[in-house]
Amino acid sequence: MKKLLVYLTLLIGIFSFAQSGAKIEFKEETINYGEVEKGKDNGIRIFEFTNTGDAPLVIKNAKSSCGCTVPEWPKEPIAPGGKGQIKVQYNMNPGPISKTITIETNATNKENGMIPLRIKGTVVVKEEVSPLLKKKTFPNS
Repeated sequence: MKKLLVYLTLLIGIFSFAQSGAKIEFKEETINYGEVEKGKDNGIRIFEFTNTGDAPLVIKNAKSSCGCTVPEWPKEPIAPGGKGQIKVQYNMNPGPISKTITIETNATNKENGMIPLRIKGTVVVKEEVSPLLKKKTFPNS
């Protein structure tokens, strides 16, 4: 009976220890820009998160998969229950968007505290046709 009590105490201690610490929960981990027009969209999107743990959340770093996407993150610890934002700005190069921003934290609910955030979509360039240009038509066409 004593052995069972010791094992139960150890198990409870292990589970309660594993559940403590900072925890990060994002509102969404992928943002779809959809089809956006170059020059009419600034490329800025916001990833919102909450610290659902019982310790301060520290975002140590945020880096993009390329230089065309610039992340900004809070440098101060986020208190338990506190909210924060990761601001991402894509440079709006025409073509498909498929980028990953890797967030490095002290969150215990993510493997090694790493969170991959993704942006996707397509940037298009709309050609403007001048109303002064006449449409060419050919007889018998």
